[in-house]
This record gives sequence, structure tokens and C-alpha cells, in this order.
Amino acid sequence: MMKWGLSSGTPADSYYEVRSDCTDDVPKSKFKIKAGKTLSARKWQAAFSPDGCLDIASVLRRIQTGGVHPTVRGEVWEFLLGCFDPRSTFDEREEIRQIRRLQYARMKEDCREMDSHVGSGKVITAPLITEDGRPIKDPLVLLEATDKNTSEGAPATRRNEIEVDESAERITDKQIIEWKLTLHQIGLDVLRTDRTMVFYENKENLSKLWDILAVYAWIDKDVGYCQGMSDLCSPMIVLLNDEADAFWCFEKLMRRLRGNFKCTDQSVGVANQLQHLASIIQVLDPKLHDHLVLSPQLRNSRWR
Repeated sequence: MMKWGLSSGTPADSYYEVRSDCTDDVPKSKFKIKAGKTLSARKWQAAFSPDGCLDIASVLRRIQTGGVHPTVRGEVWEFLLGCFDPRSTFDEREEIRQIRRLQYARMKEDCREMDSHVGSGKVITAPLITEDGRPIKDPLVLLEATDKNTSEGAPATRRNEIEVDESAERITDKQIIEWKLTLHQIGLDVLRTDRTMVFYENKENLSKLWDILAVYAWIDKDVGYCQGMSDLCSPMIVLLNDEADAFWCFEKLMRRLRGNFKCTDQSVGVANQLQHLASIIQVLDPKLHDHLVLSPQLRNSRWR
């Protein structure tokens, strides 16, 4: 990724390199660096006391007026998402970081023992198992990120030719079955996530995203994996070099947003929010509410 100095008026887009064939399709960011207002690397470092306590109030004021410079955005997000207490010291945060990295490594190893593709550098885009727990035999259903077919999806013949391995032991644990059934769904979303970025031309970055989502789907069984989570996780991969650090940022973010993805017998999380929003708009702006209710795009949705 590009590194550049703080110059007023510089658009933040230039920090995140876009593929040359996609420059016309990517919307331009309205956020620009504002000298003296944007939280720069220098101002960020100056916000810490000698032992490492963060003056979070001054940081938030500067973020509110001018945003965060991309060079420190990953570090800042770790505090904003609650990975670290602003009152903690440098030494305390380093200890916490190492503990979390070990914890992530253990969770990832647990997942790898259930499925060897976790941590292998592969992005799985076709089913590994049937709904009744029988492993799929044909190795052609395992597509790696380096496979040319992943850019357009697997050919129909390969998607449909699923052969059950009758000799393999059938999995009976329902939680493991449900988790393994999500792995190829995660892979399909990963290959669609931020495809305009040069960053994801590196298959190692793709596999990091897949691994994090696979591990999270196992540890949060109530939510598992839902479409859209890859878009939330992707910035963590881009901004934080260490996979474990990116995982914990994503995990903290999901604590706030998991209700959007959690499904019950009665409703889906996002649908609940739409219903609350509809009720508020009905009171504040009845005409707008009636217009939305009659809209063809929303007529059959849960808005009503």
C-alpha cells in the first residue's frame, strides 16, 4: 500500500490502491486529509502519556473534526472498538495483545483439526460436506484462490458433480456439520469482497479473511456466518498486519452488530431494525412513511 505524508486536500482513496481496470467503477471518497484537523501519526503519538495512557477525549475531538489519517487508522480502531482500555499502559496492552494472539492461535488450531483447510491458504468455494454429515469425495469441488475459475465462479459441471465419500466416517455432531456447511459460503463471499483492491490480488490476504470468518463462525455459534460479515471484516485485514489482531477487532465490532445478523424463529435482526425505523418515521414523517410503504421496492419487504 502507498504511504504518503499529511498534505491538506489529499483524498484518502490514494492510500488504498485500486486495480487499474476498476478505477472507473469505484466511487470517489469525499473524505480528504485536513492539515491541522485530521488525526495524524504525530498527533496520535502525542496523545499518549509517557507510560502509554491515551488521552481519548482529545483524540475523539480531532477525529470528529477531521477524521483519522490512514497510516494510523488500524491502531486507532483498536481503541475505538474496545480492544484496549485508553487507561492501559504500553506494557499492559502488549501483554493483552500476546495473550489474544495465543488465544486466536488455539481457536484456529481447533478449527483446523475439524477441517484441514483452515490455515492452509485455501479459500473454499464449494461444499465440503452434505447436510447429513457425509464428506464430499470429489477433490475438484475445492477451489483455491489461485484457481482462475474463482474470478467467475466454478463451472456448472464442477458445481453440480458432487460425489459423497461413502468410505469416510460420517460426521454426527450437528454443530460441526453446520459450521462446515458455511465454509464454502464464506469463500464465495470472500472472493467477492473488495475485489477492486490490489490488496486482495494477494491470495495470502484472501486466505486471512477466510480464516478469520471461519474461526468466528465456530466461536459464535448463535450467529455463525451471514452474508455481509466479510465486508465488515475486510477493513481489519487491510489495516492490521497481524491476523490475530484483525480477528479481535472484528470480534469486538461484531459484539455491537451481531444483533443485525442473529436470526430467531420470529425475525431477522435487520428486519427488527427496519420495523423500529418504520415506526419512528410513521410518527415523525407520516407522508414519507406512506411513500415508502407504497414503494414497489419495499412493498414486499419487512419494512411494513
